Amino acid sequence: MRTTSYYPVLMTGDVRGTADFYQRHFHFEPLFSSDWYIHLQSTEDDKVTLAILDGQHETIPAVYRGQASGVLLNFEVDDVDAIYTRLKQAGLPIVLDLRDEDFGQRHFITADPNGVLIDVIKPIAPSATFAAQYEPSALPQ
Repeated sequence: MRTTSYYPVLMTGDVRGTADFYQRHFHFEPLFSSDWYIHLQSTEDDKVTLAILDGQHETIPAVYRGQASGVLLNFEVDDVDAIYTRLKQAGLPIVLDLRDEDFGQRHFITADPNGVLIDVIKPIAPSATFAAQYEPSALPQ
């Protein structure tokens, strides 16, 4: 199988409100908009896309209709500290405060209006213990 595109689709009861959240706080813009589906693209990297779908839409098998759950979106960024400050000032919930992890991340976690967790990450050098677990080409600097 040759994958030509990959993006998460979040099911929600508030398509417009969820799309507005990602546009306002994470620099996305709509590529396609309807009342039941909005496809967003990052204004900073056109390879980064995200879709918002009405969780009750007929294209979803009835047994699976609903809200996104058990989802964690990761955004790797250049300046996690600046984004942390901006989102905290904007009143977003900070569910895990900004911190450095031995496994090679400086990050914090917030949540969207649906409760989907958003982990904002800057890769950093891991501890020696964790560095040994990385493939050399994937080792954060």
